[in-house]
Amino acid sequence: MNGAELLVRVADLNVGGAGDTLLTVGLGSCVAIVLHDAQACVAGMAHVLLPGPALSRRQENPAKCPQTAVPALLERMAQRGARPRRVTARITGGASMFGGLTPPGTVHMGERNVVASREALRSAGLPLIGEDVGADYGRTVRVRVADGRMEISSVLHGIRIL
Repeated sequence: MNGAELLVRVADLNVGGAGDTLLTVGLGSCVAIVLHDAQACVAGMAHVLLPGPALSRRQENPAKCPQTAVPALLERMAQRGARPRRVTARITGGASMFGGLTPPGTVHMGERNVVASREALRSAGLPLIGEDVGADYGRTVRVRVADGRMEISSVLHGIRIL
């Protein structure tokens, strides 16, 4: 089966099937939340921008923050045969891109996004089976839906499989 490369932009989400690859580029302080149902061969990815809806002037986009992105992903995945009890989660991103420019002790947006993403997954009852978060560098993420392989790459740190 020939699939597509499905681009997930900032404050966006997408769901793919067996032959598809989900891709997001330029994760800095944002977090990519990846959900996968191996049995249904369905995966979803959200590129969340903010740790909570209160920080957004406009709240109609569910992909902006984890609290709304996770339920939206689960709903779209269910339409393709996924079942929440089989879904596993991984997250990446949440970097502190300009940490050296802020006062010591400051909680950076990336860290806030990671904490909010973990909480949204916990609230949805989804097991977090892997993460590559924090540090001070951007990431690009590719997820091969067929087997759930998650490839995280960065210019200075190469490729990591999660």
